[in-house]
This record gives sequence, structure tokens and C-alpha cells, in this order.
Amino acid sequence: MPTYLARRIGQSVLTVFLTLTTVFLLVRLAPGDPASAYAAPNATSADLARIREQFGLDDPLIVQYGLFLRDLFTGDLGTSYSFHSPALDVVLDRIPYTVTLAVSAIAVTTLVAVPLGVWMARRADTRRELGANVLTIAGQSMPDFWTGVMLLTVFAVVLPVLPASGFTSWSGLVLPTATVAVLQLALVSRLVRREMTTALASSYITVARSRGVRESALTWRYALANSAVPLVTALGTRFAALLNGVVVVEVVFGWPGVGSLVVRALETRDYPLIQATVLVTATLAILVQLLVDLAYPLLDPRVRLGKAA
Repeated sequence: MPTYLARRIGQSVLTVFLTLTTVFLLVRLAPGDPASAYAAPNATSADLARIREQFGLDDPLIVQYGLFLRDLFTGDLGTSYSFHSPALDVVLDRIPYTVTLAVSAIAVTTLVAVPLGVWMARRADTRRELGANVLTIAGQSMPDFWTGVMLLTVFAVVLPVLPASGFTSWSGLVLPTATVAVLQLALVSRLVRREMTTALASSYITVARSRGVRESALTWRYALANSAVPLVTALGTRFAALLNGVVVVEVVFGWPGVGSLVVRALETRDYPLIQATVLVTATLAILVQLLVDLAYPLLDPRVRLGKAA
């Protein structure tokens, strides 16, 4: 285990470093001038030149990269051009909102999708299962922005029972969570249905049923337990993706998370803010994936981390 952890941590650090390097190069090669986005509308050429010199934007790319690495290893990711504050502090202020939305969406997904998938597997090839399958396919096909707009129209305009945007109270979490969870529900429930159908048709289930084991125990204790590894993998992957920010949902609902922050950073070519966002979200996503890997031996004793025993 210690060897495996050390190797995975090393791989994670290398992954974050390469990701930051790639983002550093891409944002500077993309068209657009941060000085123009930062300056006033009536700024002169001299003003733009002074801004470029102030932020080191007129230095050669290799010099900028060297300064970036120096500041990175000292924990200084620069000052945001648009917020005039340390970029890392701006991102850390937004992270709790994104984590809150991600946790609530995954919780709703787990509580609804797992029983739904089990129900579909127990009733495979029936009309009721076909109807549920059609609904999940429809949920998987609907884009986030359309789902969000429809929920806003119904529950914030026609029936004004929920706030339309922001996070001033916990009721403001309902519509963004529902919008994000619709797609996750469709994906996870279909995964559970597929894995459970395979597990319920296995020989060990037939043997356990012949020994008089109750159907509820066969379903939840045997079949679902043996489907836990792909289920946890799917939930962990979706959760890691949500931690990177649900850009469309956050913009539609005015949610103050990292997704909407990235949109603003890209619009203003705010290099330090983009890099700080990538660092934080990539670190969180890799940490989630590491925790999922460590959970495998607990879910299936046959799994061994590192070399096979």
C-alpha cells in the first residue's frame, strides 16, 4: 500500500504539472490581448504597452514560463487581472459553491439512480422496464441548458416557488441540483441496470436461490455488492467532472462556482485566474480518483493495489 500510494501521488503531481503547462501554453497562444480586456475602453496604445509591461506580457514566452514555474513552486499564482486579488484566493472562495452543488447532485443521483437501476434490472424485458428505459434515454439526451431553462420557467416563473438564480438560501440549490442530476440519473441508472442484469443471471445467484436465499438478499446483498466496483467508478468519475464546474448550469442559474468563474476568466484573458482554477480543480479531481481506487479493495477483496499478491 505505501508503495502504491507513493507511485500514485507521484503520477498525480506529474499530471497536474503537465496540465498546468499545457494550459499555460494554450491560453497564451489563443487569440486575444489581456491588456485590451484589462484596460479602459478609451485606453491608448501607451496605456496598453504599460499594462503589458506591468504584467510581463511583453516578455518572451520562455521567460514567462520560467517566472510561472518560480511562482508556482512558491505558492504564488499571481494576481487576477479582473478581481485585483490573488488568483488562488479568488478560486478558493468559489470552490465551496461548486463542491456543494457537486455533492448534492451526486447524492440525489445515488439515492434515485441506484434503486431505479435495480428496479429496471428486476423487471428486465417488461413493458414497465421499457417505459423507464425510454425516460432515462430522454433524460440522457436533454442538454443541460434546455433542462435548466425549462425548470426555471416552471418553478421560478409560472409557479414562483423557488429562486431563479444565486445562492442566498438553501432553496436556491434545488433547481441547479435537479438540472445537473437529470443527466447523471440517466447515465448511472442505465449502468446499474446493465450490471445488475448481468449479476442476476450469474451462476452464483442461481445457486444461492436454490439454497433458499430471499430475493431481497439476492438483489441487494449479492448482486448489487458485486456491481459496486463499476458503480463507484462511475459515481467517482461523474463527481470529479462536476468539481471542474458545470459551466452551462452555473451560467443559467447565476451560480457563483468555478464554472462561471472560468467563463469570466476566459472572456477577460485573465491568465493567473485560469491557471489557478485549473490547479485547484485538477487537484480535486485527481484526489477523488485516488480515493475511488483506494475503495476498490474494500468493495471487492479480489482487487489488489499494486502488484498482484
